Amino acid sequence: MKQRRKKVGIMGGTFDPIHIGHLILGENAYLQFDLDYVLFMPSGNPPHKQERQGRATTAQRVAMVSRAVSSNPHFELSMAETHDEGYTYTRETLSRLVKENPDTDYYFIMGADSLFTFETWKEPEDICRLCTLVVAVRDHVKPEKLNRQIDYLKELFQAKIEKLDTPNIDISSGTIRNWICRGKSIKYYVPDEVIQYIEEHCMYQECEENE
Repeated sequence: MKQRRKKVGIMGGTFDPIHIGHLILGENAYLQFDLDYVLFMPSGNPPHKQERQGRATTAQRVAMVSRAVSSNPHFELSMAETHDEGYTYTRETLSRLVKENPDTDYYFIMGADSLFTFETWKEPEDICRLCTLVVAVRDHVKPEKLNRQIDYLKELFQAKIEKLDTPNIDISSGTIRNWICRGKSIKYYVPDEVIQYIEEHCMYQECEENE
């Protein structure tokens, strides 16, 4: 009897801080695609976002993700991209995971906006070979535009792309940081365990420009 292949989701990001939008995406991907579990993978030193003053350290971001996912049995913290060796690229992470786990199919969860910059990622054709892209639909992206981009990438890279049906949570980590700095409540937007951690470590006290 042929053994069933595992199906694992990947939620990558800076998670600075993690919020309910991330968790809802992960949960809906788990349900819609019958995943075994979802890896929440904080970036240690992402190519597009270097740590800046007023932001959380890598250790703090990892601690917040750990707290946020601890109560969900099918969420796991992954340290696959958390290291001090320099920039981390999605293609390198996926290649390593596939090599280490040949019995597993990976589903890389991303926002619709990222799909329109996907060609600029490092070796996008390899990413498409190594995983299925799961795209969260956003209200501000028209369905026709999104469908055209999906069809374009499918033809260009022979990509496997699936749309994720999920509520549109219009919140960002930048907004959360700004609210904290200005003394606004973030309750219900961020898990209580993460709010407690932020308060204990007096994080995000410095307001950012252009917020």
